[in-house]
Amino acid sequence: MFEILNPLVGALPVPQTELRAMRNTNRGVSMLNGALVGNQRSEISGVSARICRGGVYGFSSMAELSTAAAEKVLKAAEDNADFMNRHIGKNKAARPALPVSRIAPPLSWNDAAQKQYIEFLQSLDAYVSQKAHLTSRTLVVRADSREKALITGDGAQAQAAIPRCYIYLVLDAETKDGVPVEYFKSFGGFGGFDSQFTDPALLFPEIDSVYELLMQKREGVYAEAGKKTCILGGILSGMLAHEAVGHTVEADLVLGGSVAAKCLNQRVGSELVSMTDFAHTAFGETAPLPVYCDDEGVPAQDAKLIENGILVGYMHNRESAEHFGASPAGNARAYCFSDEPLIRMRNTAVHPGKDSLEDMIASVEDGYYLIDTNNGQADNTGEFMFGVTMGYEIKHGKLGRAILDTTISGVAFEMLKTVDMVSDHMNWSSSGYCGKKQMMPVGMGGPELRCQVMIGGR
Repeated sequence: MFEILNPLVGALPVPQTELRAMRNTNRGVSMLNGALVGNQRSEISGVSARICRGGVYGFSSMAELSTAAAEKVLKAAEDNADFMNRHIGKNKAARPALPVSRIAPPLSWNDAAQKQYIEFLQSLDAYVSQKAHLTSRTLVVRADSREKALITGDGAQAQAAIPRCYIYLVLDAETKDGVPVEYFKSFGGFGGFDSQFTDPALLFPEIDSVYELLMQKREGVYAEAGKKTCILGGILSGMLAHEAVGHTVEADLVLGGSVAAKCLNQRVGSELVSMTDFAHTAFGETAPLPVYCDDEGVPAQDAKLIENGILVGYMHNRESAEHFGASPAGNARAYCFSDEPLIRMRNTAVHPGKDSLEDMIASVEDGYYLIDTNNGQADNTGEFMFGVTMGYEIKHGKLGRAILDTTISGVAFEMLKTVDMVSDHMNWSSSGYCGKKQMMPVGMGGPELRCQVMIGGR
């Protein structure tokens, strides 16, 4: 894709110019109770340009991947920037140029045929259909990728790709009282279908585990409502990191009045809590969805958010970094060629601690171990509510009965202050999207956290 932009390297009009080519692909197959109910394959591609003059931007895009289209959007963006500068210009001098960079991580992956997806799901469904007590079963495979090439007036040249593929399994049953219960699980990660799924039989143990959890839930009880000592599983702590903390520390939302605006360098959690938005490497391993360069040409680095309970930083684009006197770390991301970059998360996670999960459970006299979630919401105050789809009672330091679906709620910067144990195990989730104005694939994760949180009842 870089060959489309290559003729324009060195010809961009001003330093604060970004020229980007992108291709987004989406593949999907869905089966319900053995019937094929969805078979989708789509692709969208094009070029865009953005130019900053006087502190305001001009933007243009075209749904065509060619050098001629790149030249057209470059000219249109320049005209738009001049128009905006004449009418609402902020009289700002150009920002200092970024260091010249060349970023090109490996891009290769296979684009599997729809037939491969269908046959793989059929094999999985044949195995699932043998399970007793199920009222329905759903199997879905989704593969998507974002491939881009970027050049900037600062001299940056970057190309990158984020392919990912997941299989989603949803099993439904009923309790003895006829109450519907459901359990959902995703499998997969970064890369194409061929790299993630080679043999359906390799997923059979995972399916058995999901089925066993659903059967336990089928015998489950309702949680007792109220403020309880709970151990949040890593998927839930990851949801907390993204929804309830991450969005409040995106600098554009900080400027819009989020709770984090008055919390910089203040305590927002116990000294056991640290949190980072990781770029491409986390704890010595490749992050779930690695980002090496953002869509402003900034080389991606980790953005420290919370360190030992103290809020130490925000996530920035170049403009907000200048406003706060900070350094941008590569958080300006656009989902599609026709989108302008926004401040977005990449792989946001709570750091693991030193406690074992066994010791954490043993320390709870009367509480809950909450493992999984299917949704969550939070606002700019940090107030959150997450659904809990799998969990257990803890009685006298022992796991008890499974619980039926419930919710937890609280205010993130207050709840984090109650964290008194953090597990040494890291869990990641990367199969969803963040929906801030434009969809964006993101990773989130964390260890188990022991804390005080409000749990819903029946």
